[in-house]
Order: sequence, then structure tokens, then C-alpha cells
Amino acid sequence: MNLTPNFTLEELTHTDHREFDNTPNDAELANLVRLADFLEQVKALLNGKPIMVNSAFRSKAVNDAVGSKDTSQHRIGCAADIRVPGMTPDQVVKTVMASGIGYDQVIREFDRWTHISVPNTVADKPRKQALIIDKSGTRLFS
Repeated sequence: MNLTPNFTLEELTHTDHREFDNTPNDAELANLVRLADFLEQVKALLNGKPIMVNSAFRSKAVNDAVGSKDTSQHRIGCAADIRVPGMTPDQVVKTVMASGIGYDQVIREFDRWTHISVPNTVADKPRKQALIIDKSGTRLFS
């Protein structure tokens, strides 16, 4: 099912942990539609480059299986971990930060992918938080 022209429900709910149900509820689905709309903005910002989604929505069981916190925005359908062929995670983060689009978080994770999210609710303002997460811990992107 297409959520937007370039992003499907299937790719935003895909998991390698197929033994667990990863079906979003209505509120989570609404968040995934907002996330897909936002990813369209990111795609346009990146001159139409493909965006490969590693992980987006995670049910509690899937989230627990990957060792993530219950407070992860993936749990509610507001975050995606992405790779952009031909761009480093640093380049993606810097481009998003410079753009002025309303991201909640953009995180270079382990120099392998970029975590990007929208606010948890429509009413929340984007925090525009840019971080690095790696073996050294979590710190501000600089």
C-alpha cells in the first residue's frame, strides 16, 4: 500500500524479525503517513536520490528484539533509519540541518545510517536535534 508516491507501508513496517507481528495501529499508521510525507521532503532535498529504509515502525516485540528503548520514536511510527546511496550519513545530516525542513531528530548512527524523525504528534514543534551516536556514546552533531 502506497503511503506517498515513493514510500509504502510495507517498507516502513519491514522487519527481519518476522516471528513478531509488526502491524501498526490506527495512530501509528497516521504517524507513518506523516513520516512518509516527511521522507518525500527529504528525497526532494537530496535531489531525488533513492532513500533506502533500514527500519521505521517497530512494534514493542520487534523493538525489544533489536534492543531499543521503549521511548524510541520507531515505536510510534515517527522515525526511520535510512541510507542514501552515494552519500555518507554525515552528508545526509548536514544537508537536512541546512535545509530548514521541520525534522525532530537527525542522527548519524555508527557512521552507517541516518536516523531521521518527525515530532511525536502533529501539535509538537520539531526539536531540530542533531546528534551522533557511536561507540563513544551520544553527543551533539558538530
